[in-house]
Amino acid sequence: MPSPAQETAERALRDAISRGDMPPGYRLVEAEMVELIGVSRNAVRLAIDTLAAEGLVERIPNKGARVRVVSTDEAIAITECRVPLEGLLAAKAAERITDAEAEQLSAHLVTMTAAVDSGDVRKYSELIRQMYGLVAEAARHPIAADLVGRLQAQLVRHQFQLSLRPGRPRVSLGGLTALVHAIVDRDPERAEAAASDHLRGVIAALSDPSPSGGPA
Repeated sequence: MPSPAQETAERALRDAISRGDMPPGYRLVEAEMVELIGVSRNAVRLAIDTLAAEGLVERIPNKGARVRVVSTDEAIAITECRVPLEGLLAAKAAERITDAEAEQLSAHLVTMTAAVDSGDVRKYSELIRQMYGLVAEAARHPIAADLVGRLQAQLVRHQFQLSLRPGRPRVSLGGLTALVHAIVDRDPERAEAAASDHLRGVIAALSDPSPSGGPA
């Protein structure tokens, strides 16, 4: 059973990786992590071991640990795994969402639209991550949410790179708008289909090396 300090370190590192604050290749120096997170060196070491087992971090012999670099082929495989899980979360969210959560999700969509309209790609990428978090909260399915969170954290670099392709944030926003509307309308079948369709579009974009792909 992880100690509270180890759990704190795991959460801090996982969140930083998910936000892109620690990009692929970022060196995780234990002494720096101790100062940054405020826990013991042993807690940091155990947290890094846990994230390495999840595939977020890798240990390089004689060089220490770093955030793992995920290849495009791996990103495609990870997204393929996300399809059924995100579909499940979307369906459960449509079934279980409260009025307050529906209002929050709708307001978040407005913010996402504004980010795309203003061309703020970095903000839009972060808002996508937050949107998935809101859907997961509404779904009340912690097992699926945990699995999706671990998979999604490995795709930060690819999501941001795809969002830089001309015109693609608008395409991405269209798919996510359909997803949000289906959840807010409390239509599980439509929500599951929207989530799956969106991620299949992401897979197609990842498979296409030309600048016509789309963000996650």
